[in-house]
Amino acid sequence: MAYLVSAGGPQYTGNFIPEIWAGKLVEHFYDGTVLASISNTDYEGSIKNHGDTVNIRTMPTLEIHDYVKGMPLEVQTPDSPKIQLLIDKGKYFSAIEDDVDKVQSDIDLMNAWSRDASERMKITIDTQVLANIVTEVSAYNEGSTAGRISGNINLGVASTPVALTKTNILDYIVDMGTVLDEANAPEGDRFLVLPAKAVGLIKKSDLKDASLAGDGTSIMRNGRVGAIDRFTIYSSHNLPKSGSEYDIIAGHKMGFTFASQMTKMETIQSTTTFGHIIRGLQVFGYKTIKPEALARGVITA
Repeated sequence: MAYLVSAGGPQYTGNFIPEIWAGKLVEHFYDGTVLASISNTDYEGSIKNHGDTVNIRTMPTLEIHDYVKGMPLEVQTPDSPKIQLLIDKGKYFSAIEDDVDKVQSDIDLMNAWSRDASERMKITIDTQVLANIVTEVSAYNEGSTAGRISGNINLGVASTPVALTKTNILDYIVDMGTVLDEANAPEGDRFLVLPAKAVGLIKKSDLKDASLAGDGTSIMRNGRVGAIDRFTIYSSHNLPKSGSEYDIIAGHKMGFTFASQMTKMETIQSTTTFGHIIRGLQVFGYKTIKPEALARGVITA
């Protein structure tokens, strides 16, 4: 038997199990977001609720002294302040599953729902975090005079971006690596997040030759960017953009920390119709820990 559905009424169907659905949503979220790959996520287990504060210990700076045989030694008492990661941001969804649809349907849309919700969460959270992180890099690691030592590397600035082409994009990536080298950022676990158009330029560059990529399969053929000059390259549509200009971010995972958890997932009986309201709350926070381990570029592609 068919039922009429009022304008604007729910059209989807499926079964809802809070614990399983929450797990699937978080799993799909991390499959798609770049934040989990470019940040330190060691502190997620400390999150319980929106508003929690996670205390992060930082590494003190040890002093190095000259030594002369027989001299008394100066003893340092290393100390460094704690950094607080405040879980002060949250995103939620709330939707209704009509009982009529639930009874009539034998299709389980849990996977489809969780993928859709996680994709929307990813876009929203990625966009917000990336827009803030690019503004918190070290002053030595951005602009037209980047480089703590050299001071003459052009990474681009607003209104005067670096115009990337398939000819110069590899040089630009090497320049970003040099900026991080001069800031003494660790060489392992470096990342570079680029817009899709810039990734396309890499695939058109000389790196389409597999021998330059250091593997046996042409990048042009398999579509994987892989690693370039110690950077793992990620493509994201969520980088800050103004007109044709993109802000891009590079660095090491120690640069900033990100934590997110689905803290609420529940279903309640609707009071206005025969159905159940499904709603979830994902809380998150982020904090720049070492600005010198991050670099910012302003480009057009």
